[in-house]
Amino acid sequence: MAHPKRKISKTRRDKRRTHYKATTVTLAVCPNCGARHQYHRVCPECGHYRGQLAIEKEETL
Repeated sequence: MAHPKRKISKTRRDKRRTHYKATTVTLAVCPNCGARHQYHRVCPECGHYRGQLAIEKEETL
């Protein structure tokens, strides 16, 4: 197993980790109901995807 000869400084370590960051989710507007949803996902409000009904919503009483 390899062992480092010298301690890696905090600056050098953090430079490597600059690419590990959270990104915001891109949202789209549903053309059917106007609700916001993630791109390439079925609308959770009406169940449409790309203008077609993908999931039928069940009515709960």
